[in-house]
Amino acid sequence: MSPNGSEPDATSPRTAATPGSSEPTGSDVTAAPAGAEQREGVPRYATTAAPSRPILPPPLPPGPAQAAAPPEQPQAPPAAPPPARAGAAAYGDRPASQSESTWNKEPVIELMAVTKSFGSLKVLDGVTCRIPRGEITVLMGPSGTGKSVTLRHIVGLLPPDRGDVFVDGHSVPKLNERELLALRRGIGMLFQDGALFSSMNLFDNVAFPLRQHTHKSEGEVREIVMEHLMEVGLAGAEKRMPNELSGGMRKRAGFARALVMEPKILLFDEPDSGLDPVRTTLLCDLIREISQKYNATSVVVSHDVGAVRRFADNIGILYKGKMRHFGTQKEIETSDDEFVHQFFNASSEGPLGMD
Repeated sequence: MSPNGSEPDATSPRTAATPGSSEPTGSDVTAAPAGAEQREGVPRYATTAAPSRPILPPPLPPGPAQAAAPPEQPQAPPAAPPPARAGAAAYGDRPASQSESTWNKEPVIELMAVTKSFGSLKVLDGVTCRIPRGEITVLMGPSGTGKSVTLRHIVGLLPPDRGDVFVDGHSVPKLNERELLALRRGIGMLFQDGALFSSMNLFDNVAFPLRQHTHKSEGEVREIVMEHLMEVGLAGAEKRMPNELSGGMRKRAGFARALVMEPKILLFDEPDSGLDPVRTTLLCDLIREISQKYNATSVVVSHDVGAVRRFADNIGILYKGKMRHFGTQKEIETSDDEFVHQFFNASSEGPLGMD
């Protein structure tokens, strides 16, 4: 009560608690509910009722060690295997024209149902064959039956109208320009006349692929060129111009140029044409010697039956755009095919005439 004995004024200031006193201030005290009992250590003035659940501070953000694991990602399905190379499987089984012994060897070159026409002239008409790795295969047949055209398909100079050509498992028509260039670096080709650059001497002609496709120094280039000129019997002729060379020398120069990139595939387009019998024999022996030395697969186009007998492992005979027979030399010699027998034995009797 106030000093005058009246009730306290609602507007009068509240009395602060004495420091150190346990008594609450007037603003903090509420009446205890009736019947409440005093508990030990707790003032008889009960505080406001506590909430039913304790109020906790907000959780701290997780640290590195407490970071929640990311949700488990669904596992990707296993990668599909690369598509199988089409090869022979896409074009059926072994054709009747090729012997089983040559078909079952590891192929480096495969022609599958290759068709090629120039205008109304059909040069290749569904040619299928496998050329075994590491052996010498000769393509024979009358003029105009597609032997040289076949070589140009192998190296990618001509695309087939239909069918496919595989070299070391790669579909040649499907290669882009960069891939095709890489393929050609592994193929050496000797054209019919040597195909030398008339403005370059013999050395520069043979060195041309090295300067074009490698970064070898001139010293390295000279060493490689001279080694291969010696292999083909042209050491000492490196300064001559092409018009100063005989036909046989130009062919051997083209052979040396085909070797400088150390290819695993060698293509020869009638290397023996225009040569006398002795030089033809020497060139054929050189083809076999070089093929064995470099473990190369050689494909040779030739009309010379006598020369072919000297070095061929396998022979494919084309006639009217089709592969008439492909087999080992022995299988060709004993073939029952009337045309094959006539052609390989240079006989006048048979289906092939002057037309």
